[in-house]
Order: sequence, then structure tokens, then C-alpha cells
Amino acid sequence: MATWFLRGARRGVVTTRYPARPEPSASSLPTPPSFDPRLLTRAVAADLEASCPSGALYRVDGYLVFDVGACSACGRCIAASGGAARPSGHFELATSERERLLKRIPIEGGSLLGGAP
Repeated sequence: MATWFLRGARRGVVTTRYPARPEPSASSLPTPPSFDPRLLTRAVAADLEASCPSGALYRVDGYLVFDVGACSACGRCIAASGGAARPSGHFELATSERERLLKRIPIEGGSLLGGAP
């Protein structure tokens, strides 16, 4: 770190590009899920909500709300989803507005498949 500091001080660099190169080990990190609304039924949404130990998943007015900031990436929702959820592959998530961490996923599965939603 001392070398980096001295080089930055000499050049007047205040910030660096992050990351300088992709981290190879990042592919093995657990990541929050992403959801397919076409496969998301009310029953699946209820299972997802019940499986989440951190309370990051809850239902509101025909939507499954996913609080990315509360998600611990434990993978229980992926196991309980029946294919409606999969790892997103994104582990670096940041925003300056808390509301942007709340994702509203429409519960469409039943209506698109011809059954009751």
C-alpha cells in the first residue's frame, strides 16, 4: 500500500479506477437473486417470502418486493423458487438512495400461464 500511496502522491492521483481488473474469485461469491416474473405465481411468492430469513422478500399489491439491502445472499429463495429465482451474479451493489435497493417484481406467473394468479 505504501508504494501505491507514494505513486499517487507523486502523480496527484486522488482516486483510482475500481476494480483495476476483474477479480477471478468473484465468480464463486454468493450473490443476491434475480427473479423471472413469468414464473412467479402467488404460491411461489408465498414460498419465497417464507424462506427468506432476513425478511428481504415480501408481497405488496401483486408484487414481490425484494429488498436488496437486506438480502444476505443465503440462497434459500433460489432453492424454494422452483426456477423463478437464480443467482444474479452481481455482488457489488451500491446506491446513494435507499429506495433504489427495493425491487418490485410483478407476480405474473398465473396470469400468463392461463391459471389463477
